[in-house]
Amino acid sequence: MTKSLLAACAALSAILAAAPALAQAPKVDPALHDQALELLKKGVSFHTVIPGDQVKPYAEYLKGVLVAHGYKPDEVRIEAAAGSSILIARYPGTDPSKKPIVVIDHMDVVEAKPADWTRDPFTPVVENGYVFGRGAIDDKFDVSMVVTVLGKLRQSGWKPGRDVILALSGDEETAQQTARKFAAELQGAELVLNGDAGGGLVGEDGKPVYYGLQAAEKTYADFQITVTNPGGHSSRPGKVNAINEMGQDLARIAAYRFPVMHSDITLAGFKAAAAQTPGAVGEALRHYIANPNDQAALDVLSADPDFVGQLRTTCVATMIEGGHATNALPQKVTANVNCRIFPGTPSEQVRQALIRAMDDPTATITRAADGAIDAGASPLRPDVLAAVTKAVQARYPGLAVVPEMSAGATDSMFFRALGVPAYGVSGAFMKASDDFAHGLNERVPVDTIDGALFQWESILRDLAK
Repeated sequence: MTKSLLAACAALSAILAAAPALAQAPKVDPALHDQALELLKKGVSFHTVIPGDQVKPYAEYLKGVLVAHGYKPDEVRIEAAAGSSILIARYPGTDPSKKPIVVIDHMDVVEAKPADWTRDPFTPVVENGYVFGRGAIDDKFDVSMVVTVLGKLRQSGWKPGRDVILALSGDEETAQQTARKFAAELQGAELVLNGDAGGGLVGEDGKPVYYGLQAAEKTYADFQITVTNPGGHSSRPGKVNAINEMGQDLARIAAYRFPVMHSDITLAGFKAAAAQTPGAVGEALRHYIANPNDQAALDVLSADPDFVGQLRTTCVATMIEGGHATNALPQKVTANVNCRIFPGTPSEQVRQALIRAMDDPTATITRAADGAIDAGASPLRPDVLAAVTKAVQARYPGLAVVPEMSAGATDSMFFRALGVPAYGVSGAFMKASDDFAHGLNERVPVDTIDGALFQWESILRDLAK
């Protein structure tokens, strides 16, 4: 553990110990709740799938909301980029010498086929205490909360010490080129707050378990494997067959295990999970925390989908294409292998490991032209820990705030790669069983809106001084 991480963790422990136990969660003006809910419902109705043409209209709608609450029209910019759009809104601070804080999130969503859903995915429905619809949680929820809060603050006349910049990307779910673009523009920022990561876990009994402050994330890379053969008539099979060869290559990749890695962030996450996890998995977590080299514990955790992504880089075959005719020997087979890479590991190092695992000199493996970038973790800054802990514990007195690493990648990686610390601070609290992001019947609890509004306002007021 580095000295900076030791200091940050000590600061976190002190914050947790000294946090006041409030009698009840903060109250939010019902009108503000209604505004945020309406903004979320309206956001879901925009079909912001890429490729598509609805990101710009959604951005224009959000600009209208900000302008209606006091932003000057020229302070909110919408720009075409990478087949989509970005929105950048600047809330001027009083001290130009201070670096700005950037709040990021994304406006696009993954596709949803209406025939597969119980409800139309792009017609928002409030039912049984949830908002249903594509993007309800990923991530038009936090977009709506942040825009509502920024509008409220501007209308109230609040003057931050430093600029607060809202930057919304338009292709986070696909190529991620829009975030790459505005990260380059905003790389002089003090820090980044990302609504598309972090958040609170609620148990099945409805009680909060802990809040995850995302300070690191796996990056990803797609690798294209290609096997070619001369081909020929299917009535004359030989010893070599491109499909069979590819199958053997993928089997060897599937059997390969990248080295186990850990950080102070992942160990903190495992420690928090161990306290709440029963049975063999909980026991394995406790053994792993005591000794990260405990092979028996690693075997148990590696077989659990909730924890395998926190242990190491993982690579899995996701697509395959091959052959050209039913009665011909295949001349070419390609496969896509998707890798989720532990922070700080170069993607080229992963490619070389795959080459060694396949042990097939006739196959080629190349990095696909995806949007990911190699990036490390963010430092656990005491000021960020303090601001987040204060806001979270105002909602749930005494609740632990745990640094965590996301197994999936977000737009934060583009800032981290440029040396700008980024932190996932979503305002949502929800049960694991309610998480249908990217899946059917996506939803978010209505009762998490008020706390999210309070949390965003509290964090911004504290960090934008």
